Amino acid sequence: MKKFIVKAVGSFTSHLGISKALTATTTRETMAVAWPLLPPPLNSSSSSPITIRPTSTTSKPQLLFTNRTQSSKSKRGTVLITNATPNKNDNDNDKDSDSPAFNPFGFVTDNPSSRSAIQIEESPAEAGNVGQMLYRTEYKGKEYGSTIKSGKLRWFVRETGSVDSRRGTIVFLHGAPTQSFSYRNVMSQLSDLGFHCFAPDWIGFGFSDKPQPGYGFDYTEKEFHDGLDNLLDVLGVKSPFYLVVQGFLVGSYGLTWALKNPSRISKLAILNSPLTTSSPVPGLFQQLRIPFFGEFTCQNAIMAERFIEAGSAYVLKLEKADVYRLPYLSSGGPGFALLEAARKANFKNILSQIEDGFASERWDAPILVAWGLSDKYLPQSIAEEFQKRNPSSVKLKLIEGAGHMPQEDWPEKVVDALRAFF
Repeated sequence: MKKFIVKAVGSFTSHLGISKALTATTTRETMAVAWPLLPPPLNSSSSSPITIRPTSTTSKPQLLFTNRTQSSKSKRGTVLITNATPNKNDNDNDKDSDSPAFNPFGFVTDNPSSRSAIQIEESPAEAGNVGQMLYRTEYKGKEYGSTIKSGKLRWFVRETGSVDSRRGTIVFLHGAPTQSFSYRNVMSQLSDLGFHCFAPDWIGFGFSDKPQPGYGFDYTEKEFHDGLDNLLDVLGVKSPFYLVVQGFLVGSYGLTWALKNPSRISKLAILNSPLTTSSPVPGLFQQLRIPFFGEFTCQNAIMAERFIEAGSAYVLKLEKADVYRLPYLSSGGPGFALLEAARKANFKNILSQIEDGFASERWDAPILVAWGLSDKYLPQSIAEEFQKRNPSSVKLKLIEGAGHMPQEDWPEKVVDALRAFF
């Protein structure tokens, strides 16, 4: 029986990433309180002991695994599993300086991979804890937004300004795998200049509905187009209006929607987006299309923030990363929605539509291409090639210091470009 329990403990600690031999170094009395099923302490000189102790005579016990070979200042290699409640009367000698702060959700890991993946320096006990992060970010990222029902679907739509705004209406469409949150600063500043602004989260993204494929939404180009048509009617957006589009996949669907509805667009502004058949497709979307591998990739909770950072020269601040991460932490729905959309997208056909459509005689509205020069996904040559194919209708504005999402990296410069164009 003793051998079985020791083997079980070893398997459990191995699962947590602790590979060294573990031994119990505590008193028989503490064992009885902490874990009655454990055998008496084993004598060993292992450098990585298990310490199992209650935090007080009234609180539940803690199980602490500590790598003693590292300095006391380092918190890496420490895993705390606790349901204990802090007691002000606890003896200070019972406190372990190596232990993370108390965490009500019960599980903490600050191993190097989690620490580097989700950086929460001001509250280390929260690192890697999904429940704690959801609690902290629950009301973040919904500035200027509300839920609008269109048919059977609920869209999350940000709105600034009013119907009485003197300079007209602007609709902002985001790309994948992000959300309308990226436009918040641009919308705020443009509404101060007299514009009425709308920015929806596409279905399957951000805070909008994420129906299971086949149950009300199939994540095809036509479904996205029809959904946008219905939403604009519900919002009462009058044609013609100004349209701003940025990004991959659903961002491209925004451009193909514009090509099918040229009479509804007064002027079109395009921020960094694939515009020609020579535009490269980022590795994320290629991975999503690989059977089985895509199912794992789409459930990466930090996928959106890492995609944004990889396309820019900047790293997102924690409060911004929280918002982009939140939908993917909340459920598996956003990941599977992105997976379905990526697998049903015909990238070659979409880019052909965009390249040929805006060069045709059917399109006559002015176009501004505001291009972040530090884009790591799409080179400047894409924007220049697009302008050469449409010299009479396309104006190119280069934005220094901005990456793939200029509206996030440098909103002031985007506002200046849009104000001058509109």
